[in-house]
Amino acid sequence: MNAAHAPRGRSARTRGGLAALAGLIAAALTLGAAELAAALVGSSSSPLLAIGSAFVDRVPLWLKDFAIAAFGSNDKAVLLASMAVVVALLATLAGVLELLRRRVGVGLVVVLGLVSLAATITRASAGPLDVVPTFVGFGLGVLGLRAMVDRLRPSSGPAGDGSGRRSFLTLAAATAGIAVVAGVAGRLAGSAARSVTAARDAVSLPRPATPAPALPAGASAPVEGMPPFVTPNVDFYRVDTALTVPRVDPATWTLRVHGLVEEEVEISYDELLDADLVESAITLTCVSNEVGGELAGNAVWLGLPLHELLARARPTDGADMVLSTSTDGYTASTPLASLTDPDVGALLAVGMNGEPLPIEHGFPVRMVVPGLYGFVSATKWVVDLEVTRFADAQAYWTPRGYSAEAPIKTASRIDVPGAFAKVPAGRVAVGGTAWAQTRGIEAVEVRVDDGPWQSATLADDAGLATWRQWSFAWDAEPGSHTLLVRATDGTGEVQTSDRARPAPDGATGWHSVTVTVA
Repeated sequence: MNAAHAPRGRSARTRGGLAALAGLIAAALTLGAAELAAALVGSSSSPLLAIGSAFVDRVPLWLKDFAIAAFGSNDKAVLLASMAVVVALLATLAGVLELLRRRVGVGLVVVLGLVSLAATITRASAGPLDVVPTFVGFGLGVLGLRAMVDRLRPSSGPAGDGSGRRSFLTLAAATAGIAVVAGVAGRLAGSAARSVTAARDAVSLPRPATPAPALPAGASAPVEGMPPFVTPNVDFYRVDTALTVPRVDPATWTLRVHGLVEEEVEISYDELLDADLVESAITLTCVSNEVGGELAGNAVWLGLPLHELLARARPTDGADMVLSTSTDGYTASTPLASLTDPDVGALLAVGMNGEPLPIEHGFPVRMVVPGLYGFVSATKWVVDLEVTRFADAQAYWTPRGYSAEAPIKTASRIDVPGAFAKVPAGRVAVGGTAWAQTRGIEAVEVRVDDGPWQSATLADDAGLATWRQWSFAWDAEPGSHTLLVRATDGTGEVQTSDRARPAPDGATGWHSVTVTVA
């Protein structure tokens, strides 16, 4: 009896395994065909990216903060990898379900297609043709799954061997080949990335009408292992909601200023480059930066002062906010006063550390506003400025629990030595960074264990809009010790010790590191 049922059991398991494979191949066909269609329609119409973006838009604050704290600028790569795993699991499930009961697995694919369609059409930047990749991809996926699984049914012959299995393998191989060709063709057809890269390489930035003052010779703390005072572009942090970096052709880029203004203004990239541009060193900080975190960077920016552009538009009485919009639909709410005050130094930036903006940092144009966290000021790939009121409009993060206005809080961190480092007894060089953009840093103090606060030596001041490095000579004794740091800003206010999470308007607290002295 056992011997009689063994071949049937093996045949059922074989069919189940092949059905799971059919689901994976159908998923590959869906994604490959959709990516090819998206390359022709527009990369933002990709179903996978649409679903990922919808997830990013709806993720709870605690999960967003966890992802950024755990993965930093790699959070999007982790999300896409996780999505690939989920897609693979759902695909194998769809294949097995379709084998067990006709149309059930196909129904699961259709449901996923509807989810993708909803995610696509609800995107802020969605266009009428953005639904095409979803229909093409999931339509072919349904046809492929049904055709392959039908070859595995008993009526088509034994799946464990014979004509049924051969027919399935032939069709599966052909479908997989089509999926690969479609995926590769989609990559090759997606020429926007190459053309924008070439366009950026061709940009020759003008000499600034007002160059940035030379950085003081002593702007960097004299401690080995300290981060550079000016952050290299390749190391500058990147936190945004874009799963794929928008590719904006500078030849077609324009910025519109409208809303509560006496005159609407529109400016092109060439007009921007022809203007009297200003160069300025400015430190940017992400609101998601934890105490002691690395989501802050300092660069020398080149751009048009935003107060000059807004002066051309002449905001009307009662306006108090500018809603900036990125090409991918992201929005930020910036106090109008921060953009119209010449002393703040807000820029419509085209250059970063002597070269055109890197594509991932907003090429061709982004906003840079000292004194405000990036989520309310540093819009990348910016294409629209609407002068309005806080009472009348909300930005992307406001309904998600973040503040509409978010001035930078005084912060400091210990960069050297690192947490849990082992250092020799004797004189140990401690170094770090502090910032309070637009107010400056007046003092930094270090405390060892429960001892008194001791003054650190400040590096030379490079301006109120930049961070300031510091150093401290510590006579270290053997044992485990905790170092703490706090800063005092230019107004005389001492950094608070109260611990607060990044949401809704920036983390607070003193940074500490524990080290072992041998």
